[in-house]
Amino acid sequence: MSAALSAQTIATVKATVPALEAHGLDVVRAMYARMFENPMIRDLFNQSHHGDAGSQPKALAVAILAYANNIENLGAMASAVERIAQKHVGLQILPEHYPHVGAALLGAIEEVLGDAATVEVLAAWEEAYWFLANILIAREQRIYDDLAHAEGGWTGWRDFTVDAVVPESAIITSFILKPADGGSVIRHRPGQYLTFWLEIPGQPPVKRNYSISSAPAADRYRISVKREPLGLASNWLHDHAVPGTVLKVAPPAGEFFLPTPPRRPVVLLSGGVGLTPMVSMLESIAERHRDHEVHFVHGTLDGSTHAMGPRVKALAAALPNLAVTTFYQAPRAEDRIGSDFDRAGIIDREWLNRHTPLAEADHYLCGPRPFLRTLVAALALSGVPADRIHYEFFGPADELLAA
Repeated sequence: MSAALSAQTIATVKATVPALEAHGLDVVRAMYARMFENPMIRDLFNQSHHGDAGSQPKALAVAILAYANNIENLGAMASAVERIAQKHVGLQILPEHYPHVGAALLGAIEEVLGDAATVEVLAAWEEAYWFLANILIAREQRIYDDLAHAEGGWTGWRDFTVDAVVPESAIITSFILKPADGGSVIRHRPGQYLTFWLEIPGQPPVKRNYSISSAPAADRYRISVKREPLGLASNWLHDHAVPGTVLKVAPPAGEFFLPTPPRRPVVLLSGGVGLTPMVSMLESIAERHRDHEVHFVHGTLDGSTHAMGPRVKALAAALPNLAVTTFYQAPRAEDRIGSDFDRAGIIDREWLNRHTPLAEADHYLCGPRPFLRTLVAALALSGVPADRIHYEFFGPADELLAA
């Protein structure tokens, strides 16, 4: 691997930016079509993020354009590179997969750009691809090594048994998972996720990420899964993952996590099932930093969708500096304000300004796209520095960055 990209490659790649702005999504769709001709490569990906309505092609188009725009200043993409590396580790992407992706990218550029994809353009993009690929391969190898050598660590897919199933609301169920071999597990960083390889009859292998919803432990994990109306994986888990079911699981991954110890007051903002990593963070604080200032702010539709309410209430009663506020967007007649929930409506900028330490805190957010688009913008408009706004959500994060 060269120490730096050549000046000619940088100039040529940057010259393709207008074409990528116009045709980037077509390039990415052609690239995935080529990749998915190979079942080994196809099965690495979460297929629910692909297709005409999928978010992954749009996210990758944004990422490729960002790479082209910043190719002479890759330090600006350090956080994106780390996020991609963590996702790749969750999916168990290996060095031998990269040539297939590179060939698909170059073939797609040539297919979509036609005569504009000159020999010089293709050579520049090949050099640029492998420069970034080697950075990712090196970073991913370090992560794999760290996971393999950690106490309770492993590589690849490990069998876990569903030890218990706990209904949390009308639509969310928790699954307690223990290693089938009876060994220990890596103590995850609160906020990280597990990746699952699900073998559903009549389907190709299904890969899904689910946030860990419990404090770090040496012998188990808990995930809490929302039943999505059209969710292949979530419906299968709800209907078939009974105690004793064996699931294939990759080690914990993700760059979204609570540091230990927390450096500042913590504001945990969640919408719907986005509370799962927040509960992991909250339980971790309760175990190790009981006097730390925490604001747990959660929004959900109504009492039927409110998960883990009793658990959070119990923590609030035990922790002196924990403030809990629950918003119900559309309370039912039987939902009692002051008992089941605290405020009707949605979490908004004005309320956050009045009731949380915006200027002093680190803010952690997780939830659906509209929730995050609104609150990430609200925090930024309120003057919260970007390095104090941390978020995770369902689907490719680059789509949120583009918005």
